[in-house]
Amino acid sequence: MLILQDTTEFIYSRAQPGKIGFTKTINAGRYKAGQPNVLTLCGVLMHSSLAVTLTGIPLGLTAAKFWTRTKFKGTLALKRHINPTRVPIETKESYRWLENLRQSIALVGAPERCVHVGDRESDIYELYCTAQDLGTSFLVRVQTNRLAERPADAASHDPAHRVFAQLAAAPWAGRHRITVDQDETTWLQVKFAAINTLPPAGNQKRYSPQVMTYIHALEENPPPGREPIDWKLVTNLPVEDLSVAVEKLGWHALRWKAEVFHKVMRSGCRAEEAR
Repeated sequence: MLILQDTTEFIYSRAQPGKIGFTKTINAGRYKAGQPNVLTLCGVLMHSSLAVTLTGIPLGLTAAKFWTRTKFKGTLALKRHINPTRVPIETKESYRWLENLRQSIALVGAPERCVHVGDRESDIYELYCTAQDLGTSFLVRVQTNRLAERPADAASHDPAHRVFAQLAAAPWAGRHRITVDQDETTWLQVKFAAINTLPPAGNQKRYSPQVMTYIHALEENPPPGREPIDWKLVTNLPVEDLSVAVEKLGWHALRWKAEVFHKVMRSGCRAEEAR
């Protein structure tokens, strides 16, 4: 089964936001005098794990975490003061991805049957190590161009010791046709490569290198006015040929069902109006 992880937020209007918790700040334009109008929103955040079959039939929630923020700090602001890769994962808000993974396995009781699917926010090296330790699988959209084991014939300044460079050097395995909208189809070029990936520099004493398979799907001829489809996925599942790589692309495309579930919570169940 696929375990789809995603985060949403429920916004509540309160005169004293601190009593319900912060979610984020937004740019609401400018005042007449020209000063920026920055609003602080308050509410509750929810990180859920939705189990579905390989064909997308929902089975139910396997984990859910609710929390609030006492103070909101943007990621960019934090990076100016500290290297986030050197902060223990247990102290970060992103630890929720690992918590839900463990809770889902505890509930299902069969880690080998679970494939944990996440977006680019879940591209966390600690998540991959945790999944490996627990004997479960993951399929994640890649965001970080991580360090990779340097090829034996590479020079010291060769960029090939990064994951994206090694993936780019791999040959295309074939083409795959998909439907973008109800009446629009397009072709993707697909490749895959197993790469020995290194932990972040600040955590190389704590975590070991992991051999993971990266899948790249790139649209051949995108129509004018639309960004090309460009997916990079990583998994610890074996990928031997084009058909298996295409299967994994289809599994990750089901991740939107977690977003639909959250939309049902907000729009259908009107969780924000219910308070």
